[in-house]
Amino acid sequence: MSPLLQKIHELQDVNSLSKHEQIVHGIIGAIDSGVLKVGDKLPSINEMVAEVGYARKTFVKAYNELKERGLVESKNLKGYYIISQETNVTLKVALILFAFHSFQEGFYNTFRKELGKRYHIDVFFHHNNLALFKTIMDNISKKYGMYVVAPIQEEEVSNLLQQIPSNRLLIVDRQLQMPQEYSFISQEFEEVTYQKLVELIPQIQKYDKFVLFFKKNSDFPPEILIAFNRFIQDHHIKGEVLDTYESEALHKNTVYFCISDTQLWQVLKDARKMEYRIGSDIGIMAHNDNIVREIAFGGITTISTDFNLMAKKAALFVKEGNHVHEIVPTHLYRRNSL
Repeated sequence: MSPLLQKIHELQDVNSLSKHEQIVHGIIGAIDSGVLKVGDKLPSINEMVAEVGYARKTFVKAYNELKERGLVESKNLKGYYIISQETNVTLKVALILFAFHSFQEGFYNTFRKELGKRYHIDVFFHHNNLALFKTIMDNISKKYGMYVVAPIQEEEVSNLLQQIPSNRLLIVDRQLQMPQEYSFISQEFEEVTYQKLVELIPQIQKYDKFVLFFKKNSDFPPEILIAFNRFIQDHHIKGEVLDTYESEALHKNTVYFCISDTQLWQVLKDARKMEYRIGSDIGIMAHNDNIVREIAFGGITTISTDFNLMAKKAALFVKEGNHVHEIVPTHLYRRNSL
């Protein structure tokens, strides 16, 4: 009898373990003791059925759990192989985000802290590029126990993600049309952005013009653009949408609404260079809050959801797997920049 099968047989008398748990613990024990190493092939399911005597579905369940923990990988027509010796990991998690923006960095740090060391997290960035998103999903398909995805809002992405079982997928940040059985913890952009702008009407009307920097074909939420255009039309405010910010193109008596960090820092840099007083000569707003926006130039007025709260709720889903449909509230942080 092989050392692996010996370890499994030793656990058959442990009444507290189910049959599939005996298999899982036996293989983990074999890894910990050095019997199995990275690259080693496991016995096939048919071989296990013949040697141990349990039902086929028991071994399928056990091997799937080992795959979810990131210990085992199945190769088409070749069998199951050991790919990791990190047996202390409870679950292997794929986190797919747009990019490593400051606010998504905050999400990641909180998410990792909430899950702790027993969860292995791999992070991938798709940069709102559909081809790259497809490549990422092809490369990580069936290799993780849980997928947490900030999706590109395309029907093709929805169809692709539906290949993942609903209990192993969580949609975060952006909303995506998916069947009801799929969970999401996201934010709403259009209505909440419109309402927050309405709350700022007295400040915005101090200026002659309201400018939104919105880059087409980027990862900017399109709903923000819709909300901005609705707002300036409904409230008869002179407004303009610019694709990019040109250096030193600031004009007095104008409010600038920046979504990206790059645009915001360029505007702030030029305001200082041109000796414009922020909050009087020009107004500045931003989207997605962080500590720098809170303190820079006396504070930047920001419309933002709570990414730390979103990350905590996402981590809870990974741990407990309870079905959830939740929109995280968006806040208006009034500061000195208007």
